[in-house]
Amino acid sequence: MRIAIIGGGPGGYEAALIAAQLGAQVTLAERDGLGGACVLTDCVPSKALIEVSSTVTVLNGSPDLGIQLPGATDANGGRPRAGVDADRVYRRIKSLAQAQSRDVAARVASEGIEVINDTGRLAGPGKIRAGGQEIAADAVLLAVGAHPRVLPDSVPDGERILNWRQLYDLPEIPEELIVVGSGVTGAEFASAYQSLGSKVTLVSSRTRVLPHEDVDAAVVIEEVFRRRGMTVLGRSRAAGVKRDGDRVVVTLTDGRVVRGSHCLLTVGMEPSVAGIGLEEAGVKLDDRGFVEVDRVSRTSAPGVYAAGDCTGVLMLASVAAMQGRIAMWHALGEAVHPIRLSHVAATIFTDPEIATVGVTASAVESGEVPAAEVKLPLAGNPRAKMAGIRDGLVKLYARPDTSVVLGGVIVAPRASELILPVSVAVEQRLTVDQLAQTFTVYPSLSGSLAEAARKLMRYGDFN
Repeated sequence: MRIAIIGGGPGGYEAALIAAQLGAQVTLAERDGLGGACVLTDCVPSKALIEVSSTVTVLNGSPDLGIQLPGATDANGGRPRAGVDADRVYRRIKSLAQAQSRDVAARVASEGIEVINDTGRLAGPGKIRAGGQEIAADAVLLAVGAHPRVLPDSVPDGERILNWRQLYDLPEIPEELIVVGSGVTGAEFASAYQSLGSKVTLVSSRTRVLPHEDVDAAVVIEEVFRRRGMTVLGRSRAAGVKRDGDRVVVTLTDGRVVRGSHCLLTVGMEPSVAGIGLEEAGVKLDDRGFVEVDRVSRTSAPGVYAAGDCTGVLMLASVAAMQGRIAMWHALGEAVHPIRLSHVAATIFTDPEIATVGVTASAVESGEVPAAEVKLPLAGNPRAKMAGIRDGLVKLYARPDTSVVLGGVIVAPRASELILPVSVAVEQRLTVDQLAQTFTVYPSLSGSLAEAARKLMRYGDFN
């Protein structure tokens, strides 16, 4: 079979690898470089920046552990603070992104996949056009991604008014950064730049940061933000952003004005679907403009699949990759399970991180899903005490009648790593008894997971 793929991000290149391994002839069209925006401008660079900021946070907290840190004192004349060389940080980040793209390209080439360095578009049923040629295919996968949303009165200029893809070309760490939008992206960058030394103001249109996330977790993060000196403006919607020389002015809808050296806009994503022949091929879009797909990644057009951010289905690299794999398994006649979004583990890379999987607190509180719950503060964990960690929590949910683990929330340093046992429990339908009776290392942060399971055994209404 012949497979044609438009887009080389996680949805595209992971699909290409699966198709090639199953014996298909695969052509992939990607304009900017393999790995797509995820690797080149979004996930890889942002998490590399956050890694630097997390290290700075640890260093600046080291005096609490008895460590002497030489250097200039903070603005309040207090203890020394770690400095940041912006040029070296940004150059390293961009170098890492390019290196990861080259690694993906090498892996794709090793499987004999043809790569066309051009923008692809649908050219009718079973055909794409890229690189000046038409390619007939038995199945086509769209993995064209999404791009930062632009508001009419807040247009990025790449110098003072920015989207997150423009940050890494700055000559400096912003002195006073106004972040508009308090969702995942806004919270992550606000957290990172606060640690890197920026004076951060976070403009949130909702009553709290991370309005769509677990309330207990979001409260912890907002408390940390405020304690570290961030200004959080709740219930404040930006009406527009303008340049004023080397300054920016953010006007709020209630008439207030916020001034800073830079403004970062994190107001959502729009699918990159314009001009690629979707309408002519009969590919339907939903009311938000994203490609409509079913649970095996099929679009409304026969033989055309879609994966990743262009579908608007949980904009995570892991979900894009799974959508792409499922599409290829289905197209090539392999046994396939429809995607199960309730089993997706996700992390918000603030400091501390928030990691979640399975059932949500809102579903439990509304009665949609019956569940017993246990919540433990991380401050009581012995390893947390040793590391000077005082912010965080572990939360587990289990079904009352069967004691099967339904989900969990972890707020902690490296929560992205700690969530795996809960993900395994959800995926494999383990019970709280099985989780509670599993050996953990002492002392360890993961010990709090087993402790939460033991409390569920005791307090859960299990039959």
